[in-house]
Amino acid sequence: MNLDDFSDLIERPDGGIRRDAEERRERLGVAVGALGRLDELGEWLAAAQHSVPVRAVERPRVVLFAGDHGVASLGVSGREAVGAYELVRAVLEGASPVSVLARRMNVPVRVVDAGVDCDPELLPAEVVRRRVRRGTGRIDVEDAMTADEAIAAMELGIAIADEEADSGTDLVVLGDLSVGGTTPASTLVAALCGTDASVVTGRGGAGIDDLAWMRKCAAIRDALRRARPVLGDQLALLATVGGPDLAATTGFLLQSAVRRTPVILDGVVSAACALVAQRAAFRSPDWWLAGQLTGEPAQAKALDRMALNPLLDHGVRVGEGTGALLALPLVQAAAALAAELPERPAPEPEPEPEPTTPEQQDETEAEPKG
Repeated sequence: MNLDDFSDLIERPDGGIRRDAEERRERLGVAVGALGRLDELGEWLAAAQHSVPVRAVERPRVVLFAGDHGVASLGVSGREAVGAYELVRAVLEGASPVSVLARRMNVPVRVVDAGVDCDPELLPAEVVRRRVRRGTGRIDVEDAMTADEAIAAMELGIAIADEEADSGTDLVVLGDLSVGGTTPASTLVAALCGTDASVVTGRGGAGIDDLAWMRKCAAIRDALRRARPVLGDQLALLATVGGPDLAATTGFLLQSAVRRTPVILDGVVSAACALVAQRAAFRSPDWWLAGQLTGEPAQAKALDRMALNPLLDHGVRVGEGTGALLALPLVQAAAALAAELPERPAPEPEPEPEPTTPEQQDETEAEPKG
């Protein structure tokens, strides 16, 4: 597999359609700029959909890639190692934040087990049937997975993106269900942005104390030493310091751009995968929105590198696509306003002066001046 092929497959959203959407916006009854960023969102959607006026977002879906990370055994996460299974079960049982919001918004949630470290029999077949491996290696001292597993994970993400596009999904809210996932994600961001571990190390979704933060910073520092020699090869990078859930997310993002499916990114994990995908195909970020800021320094670094401006800044760091799902109503509102606001009536033309008859012309010339 050569990820560079995606650079030829991915096109930008139609610039001509976006200009048409901008011109239509100027004809609406509400003054340009009065709706703030909603105008920009509506125009972006129109270009992505290749449609003016923009169509309503009617079939969104939450897609969550799940996995455990061996580095969690170092105590770098606020959750117990090998805990992704509990996260997955909570989502499936409707007891997680993203499940509550999705139920309220009537948005289906799809969970894909790429690398959860549990017996397959504990999860539904449709969730676990494409698992690449159980957990990952400790990225500070060993590879997360093999090269073949990295390819398999990438192909998994590509297949899920195709399935969503073929089923009519018109926008994806992308998230992760991982334990220890912010550590490899931060390592990827640091490697691709050329920064030190301390610059990208945050507290994670579950929150960690100062001692755990120092352990996490040390793990990222050691993983960075292993990542730098393979920076030129995105698949090797994901195999070395990523994991199957991160590789699957990267493949999903690239193929979604190929299939012209808009995606809302959630936290640092999806942002890190997006940064890897951008390295493979520089036009791919044109198909993504940043849903929210989590407070993770690595996420902010990645979004800045991709010039993606988050829609929300509520500090939601629970993961699971929760913050990105909160941004979905804004996108739907932008589409509704762009499509349904009426245009200003065209001004009536001024009546042309009636032609003068020869008699009227003679009378005008005969009038005394002064």
